[in-house]
Amino acid sequence: MKATQRPSAIPGYEDWPGYVRSQQTAAVPEASGPLAAALGVPAPPPKLPVTVDWEDTHRGVTTSQLGWQLGFGPATRAWLVKPSGDTGPLPGVLALHCHAGNKYTGASRLVDFPPGRCEPRVSAPDPGRHDLYGGLALATELARDGFAVLAHDTFGWGSRRFNLGDPPWRTAAAMEGRRAQWREEGRQPSPAEEYNAAAAFHEETVAKAAGLLGTSLAGTAAHDDLAALSVLSALPGVDPERLGCLGFSGGGGRALVLSALSPAIRSYVVTAMMTTFESLVPAYLDAHSWLLQTPGLSLLGDWPSLTALAGAEKFLVQYGIDDPLFPETGMREADRILAGLHGGAYTGSFWPAGHEFSAGMQREALAFLAGALA
Repeated sequence: MKATQRPSAIPGYEDWPGYVRSQQTAAVPEASGPLAAALGVPAPPPKLPVTVDWEDTHRGVTTSQLGWQLGFGPATRAWLVKPSGDTGPLPGVLALHCHAGNKYTGASRLVDFPPGRCEPRVSAPDPGRHDLYGGLALATELARDGFAVLAHDTFGWGSRRFNLGDPPWRTAAAMEGRRAQWREEGRQPSPAEEYNAAAAFHEETVAKAAGLLGTSLAGTAAHDDLAALSVLSALPGVDPERLGCLGFSGGGGRALVLSALSPAIRSYVVTAMMTTFESLVPAYLDAHSWLLQTPGLSLLGDWPSLTALAGAEKFLVQYGIDDPLFPETGMREADRILAGLHGGAYTGSFWPAGHEFSAGMQREALAFLAGALA
């Protein structure tokens, strides 16, 4: 009897285990060492050859599609957006995309593409831009305000996604149920919907694999983000002494972690990703991905207290009062903790908003970074 070949649990990332085993933990400030160890952040390559696939100018900004290979998994695709004609040096900002349950795309949801250019596999703007970002392309808006902005796909998203065409057994079984539901509804899902459904089931497998390797989903994403920050700081026309980052939702969590791990970040913005760990138990746990809920992370302190590891001079946290992912009591307590820890270096703002990065919130974030990195 012919044995059935067992599919890979990490399709497209079979070289991930060897990479993690060959790398030391990322070099970070001494105070941040326990965080890097808890997340299992592998040291990114010291220098990355960067390719430029295309460059185009439209409506006052120049957009370039970049790429680099990190040493495992598929190559990273990223976009650099900056004011056209401005040679710098400009303050640099890393724009970190959200989770959004959409891993088919990544950073492309933050970019307004010039005519004739679009993110591969996608013929229209990411719907998440309209649902979550007030219809605005965050990276492009930042560039119009005078920043050099790099938006990259991180581990598991967009160009860095897993190959789930032949999914592992547990994911395949779950997808059979989802397809049956679609058939009952008379729906024909798009390739993006198919992939995102599979990726949602597969995220648990990725988290298990990461834990087995001594890393985590958040730690491997932080590895990708540290590498992107090093790319940004080395780009012509970027002032490496004026670097910041910002993100919404999962991107906000990544901004907090990146700021804690890298002393190069002078200012950052966390949007719709701040509460206390205690407030998530028991009713809000299932609203969040493995980007926030890394086993053992709470042994280092609460989520707000991790900001004390960052060397940033100023940072902004934006809260949505009606955010269904966080209880208001947890957000209010986080705000109280942060004000006590940081004094005037911390700014907290509460918005009559749900889980979103509205146009008004973006205007506040852009103005804050402009003042902090001027």
